[in-house]
Amino acid sequence: MAYLDNSGDIILDAVLTDTGRYRLAKGDGSFKVTKYAFGDDEINYALFNGTHASGSAYYDLQILQTPVLEAFTNNTSTMKSKLVTFTRNNLYYLPTIMLNLQNDTKPGGGNLSSGYFHKGADTKVGNMFVVAVDKDTEDVFDDYLTTATFTGLMKGETPSAGSDQIRIDQGLNTNEIPPSYNIDPDLEERQYIIEVDHRFARIVSPGGTPASLNFIDDDNIASYYLTLNTDSGFVTNNQSTEIVTSSNNKGEVVRGPRGTTLQFKIQSSIDLNTSTYLFSKFGTGAGQTGLWTLGTVTFSTSPTFYYLDSTIRVTGVNTGYRLDLPVRFIKLKD
Repeated sequence: MAYLDNSGDIILDAVLTDTGRYRLAKGDGSFKVTKYAFGDDEINYALFNGTHASGSAYYDLQILQTPVLEAFTNNTSTMKSKLVTFTRNNLYYLPTIMLNLQNDTKPGGGNLSSGYFHKGADTKVGNMFVVAVDKDTEDVFDDYLTTATFTGLMKGETPSAGSDQIRIDQGLNTNEIPPSYNIDPDLEERQYIIEVDHRFARIVSPGGTPASLNFIDDDNIASYYLTLNTDSGFVTNNQSTEIVTSSNNKGEVVRGPRGTTLQFKIQSSIDLNTSTYLFSKFGTGAGQTGLWTLGTVTFSTSPTFYYLDSTIRVTGVNTGYRLDLPVRFIKLKD
């Protein structure tokens, strides 16, 4: 990885994706560029200075001279913010996708409350989603807790048995347009891509139905392509007109017109379920298995867990908007 000198010149540095290189390497004449994406993650547009003393030629000079990253093909670490094009110029608000961390009391609820895996309201033990990878680990939380029930824990072996899930809401996050208005069709996100390390997990619906896997790349990143038309167990229209304020704690996070909602759970892979090898290989510590205890949380026993941390990426196909969700996989240590 390197930076390209951008001292005044416009630079476009393009590379093929891993899939594109694979198809080009076939050498059978079938390779053809049909899709492309632009990104500008390096640019800070707040550097635009419309009052520069030297005149308009200098308003965006600092932006134009910002060094840009040399293009690279690793899809797990490139183009977080893709450039998008809308054909009309009367847009005051652009759509967004947001992680819903409210106490959702509607059917299918039970999201990660307040952004923490926690016991009760105050004992916060991690700003992440947590997946128990096998039944023994699930049973620790079901059977051996001496006090309050945990929220934010997903059951990796029996996902349909748990209530906790990940919920993503889409729409216009503004108070200037009430949620009773329908979102414009070209601003509605009807398709999502979920990316997860295939060595660690699978994506399932809130009811436990596996999502259809579309592709696994050379970095073992699995992509699930989910749409409103074909995957109603995951993607639904959000017709709620609930008003969101800073003081309420209800089920909505998008303040203006809503588009769609994506909901899913995480199922642990067979490798995590049946062995500690991947915990030893990728857990915290150089080549060591990370061990995790839950601080002041009260168990009838004092369990310790193997753990490894990963990220699940959710991308809106229409808007290019992306969320990276931290996930911790845990396994009870014998």
